Amino acid sequence: MDKYKNEHIGEECGVFAVYDPDGNAARTTYYGLYALQHRGQESCGIAVNNNRDISYHKDMGLVSDVFNEEILSKLPGTMAVGHVRYSTTGESMRANAQPLVLRYSKGNIALAHNGNLVNKDALLDELSVTGAIFQTTTDTEMIAYAIAKNRLKTPSVETAVEATVPELIGAFSLIVMSPQKLIAVRDPWGFRPLCMGKKGGAVIFASETCALDTVGAEYVRDLEPGEIVVVQNGDIRTINTHVNTRPHSICIFEYLYFARPDSIIEGQSVHDSRMLAGKYLAREYAVDADIVIGVPDSGLSAAMGYSIESGIPYGTGFVKNKYIGRSFIQPSQEMRENAVMIKLNVLKSSIEGKRVVMVDDTIVRGTTSKRIVSLLRKSGAKEVHVRSSAPPFLWPCYFGTDVSSRDQLIACKYDMDGIRDYIGADSIGFLSADALKDIIPNAARGYCHGCFTGIYPVDVDEGD
Repeated sequence: MDKYKNEHIGEECGVFAVYDPDGNAARTTYYGLYALQHRGQESCGIAVNNNRDISYHKDMGLVSDVFNEEILSKLPGTMAVGHVRYSTTGESMRANAQPLVLRYSKGNIALAHNGNLVNKDALLDELSVTGAIFQTTTDTEMIAYAIAKNRLKTPSVETAVEATVPELIGAFSLIVMSPQKLIAVRDPWGFRPLCMGKKGGAVIFASETCALDTVGAEYVRDLEPGEIVVVQNGDIRTINTHVNTRPHSICIFEYLYFARPDSIIEGQSVHDSRMLAGKYLAREYAVDADIVIGVPDSGLSAAMGYSIESGIPYGTGFVKNKYIGRSFIQPSQEMRENAVMIKLNVLKSSIEGKRVVMVDDTIVRGTTSKRIVSLLRKSGAKEVHVRSSAPPFLWPCYFGTDVSSRDQLIACKYDMDGIRDYIGADSIGFLSADALKDIIPNAARGYCHGCFTGIYPVDVDEGD
């Protein structure tokens, strides 16, 4: 784990792609990536197809840092794929920025990927034996090479993708752009979200519906786990070979933390899920208090739910510096220790002399929670009762979250009393794992809760 990453769980990546017969693909993708910026602030990129030639621009930084009018004007084309990255597999460096563009004997493809492969080491060994030379340290490049290898013995790029899917074990919401086609793929378990929308003659794919809203597109539907959707000259075809071949396993943390609250994933409002989490928290861990506050941003909806269920007034406890990203890097030890004060400031008039319920989305390592509790006490809080709208993290995630070992997790070091004492709270409560199914009543089928229970939908290497 990079020592500069903050105490909260790292974001996922975000993918966006569009076929636009009017030729505004790059600009539409630019705005779509803005809407998905919360899923990754490390690097970003856009690749476009113009007269069967794929050109691209990508770099480290936010969308607003990497792109400007001059750059976008040099990316004409009717198809584009974009990506915002948070590194969960592979180092933080420019070479790992996506989309990846691969040129091979059958032409060229651009590829953007959200998720992690469980079998990446085996895939790396297999591809290396065939002579593949890797330019990045990401599993995304392995997917690109696997598709290119299968394309040499299949009649089309979509059949190559279809042949590649069974070779990939783990999470992958994937966009593949060839000179003629835009292909969207969701892994057979459906770990990560991927949806489709339309705007006039344009067809759009995005990690979240909030990106469709941002570009003025109409939501059509979510891709089914295992589904491959092919767009060619505006015509849409579906390949269902791998649909319903694996247990449905969308990551429950999409609803608890990753996704934007205004997104809808598989029919379930993210904001409503977090409200429900807060309501169940209030039932499971009631307390006498004067005010409920949420830690921005992911804790706010859950705090509202806690307030509604408990009858304790909801209030604003923190003012957030809007110009600091989730992945804010602190250049020195002193700055790292003061990072909470740089991001958040307590609204003293709201909490002074009061018994406070502080609702946060997660408690991972405990260091941030400890500092926030200290800030509240210094600002005059009489009592601080901490509530987490997620269960305790007890196990690693192998599917795209940057928790890779149990020794990082406070819930693996202490019991509940120990966690309470470590962060300096008067009481503490975590949402129960049993309540997870109840916070997504409108969502499809099943979900992955391995980071909370140690029960994974696929076999994983527990030796990490």
